[in-house]
Amino acid sequence: MAKHKIGWMPGDGVGQETMDACKPVLEAVGLDAEYIPLDIGWDYWCTEGDALPDRTLNGLREVDAALFGAITSKPKAEAEAELVPELQGKGLIYRSPIVRMRQIFDLYSNMRPCKAFAGNPLNYQDDIDLVVFRENTEGMYGGVEWCPVDGKIREALESHPNFARFSSVPPDKMSFSSRIITWEGASRIVRSAFEFAKKFDYPTVTVVEKPNVLRETSGMFMDAAREVAKDFPGIEMWDANIDAMAMWLIKNPQDYGVIVTSNLFGDVISDLCAQLVGGLGFAAAGNIGKEVAVFEPTHGSAPKYFGQDKVNPLANILAAKMMLDFIGETEKGDQVLAAVSQVIANGEVRTYDMGGTAKCSEMGQAVADLIRIPIAG
Repeated sequence: MAKHKIGWMPGDGVGQETMDACKPVLEAVGLDAEYIPLDIGWDYWCTEGDALPDRTLNGLREVDAALFGAITSKPKAEAEAELVPELQGKGLIYRSPIVRMRQIFDLYSNMRPCKAFAGNPLNYQDDIDLVVFRENTEGMYGGVEWCPVDGKIREALESHPNFARFSSVPPDKMSFSSRIITWEGASRIVRSAFEFAKKFDYPTVTVVEKPNVLRETSGMFMDAAREVAKDFPGIEMWDANIDAMAMWLIKNPQDYGVIVTSNLFGDVISDLCAQLVGGLGFAAAGNIGKEVAVFEPTHGSAPKYFGQDKVNPLANILAAKMMLDFIGETEKGDQVLAAVSQVIANGEVRTYDMGGTAKCSEMGQAVADLIRIPIAG
């Protein structure tokens, strides 16, 4: 019996190719694992009306961790139009399966390391080492929305003095999204950030919000963060507004290390941080809860590149490294990171985004080969 059970979730488009590029890397480190295929993605939406079937949810409960490729998401009308005819008109609504996974399994901690590898021609600056902790289950991505805005929701909104300027807008010409921040949700993601900073000797944790405008929701997040920070007297807590933080990360990215924020702000700031270190081809993420964890590259399914064996698989390989760390195989994770670092530094194998001609599969094999060399020698 294999030591580990790993959920294998290629998903859509180039996710299938980047996951294929991960396989020889995991084989090279000698991971003793059974890979369990789990269905997810656009094809299952089109044919079953569910991009995240119940069988996949059940499968996730049986594995040690899961590795995920990429997902396709489309607007409401397009998603409806691509359903098989017998499913159209049944009121089915597409929701991103990765967002659903985060909420169903309470994968509250989204950790996104953004490290500038030496020799990467795409680095904005060298020596950048950022780790973003993004709250994953509430905020603007909570999915609590209305259109039309009528009934009791409209009545509640009209009781607020700031709603007066919208009072003449017809219900069907208005949409409404809620931003829900809870003390527990804010506290636990901030605690994750501080615990990580303590473990890996980061001197500061920067809490990014917008309390001068979003007084209630960002205000609660900041208050909770200050309470958590009291438990970590050796780490300095900094705070910044989201707009200013975007500017300061461009100006002085080396000043920062661990950053923590809410869901939407985390989505934005982590992509900015990813671009500082080469783009989404280098950006991995871990969606981590108390019982389930799913690791992924943060890029999309890139359908225009699917089938060309072209895209950079390093984000997916780095996601596999994060997964190895999570399941206790830290030595193997270190081997993967060392091999990725060496391939980038050597500069001989580069995918199109790095200015080279190497295929996705060739990049994966190059990382695997560097892992095998010391084993064979």
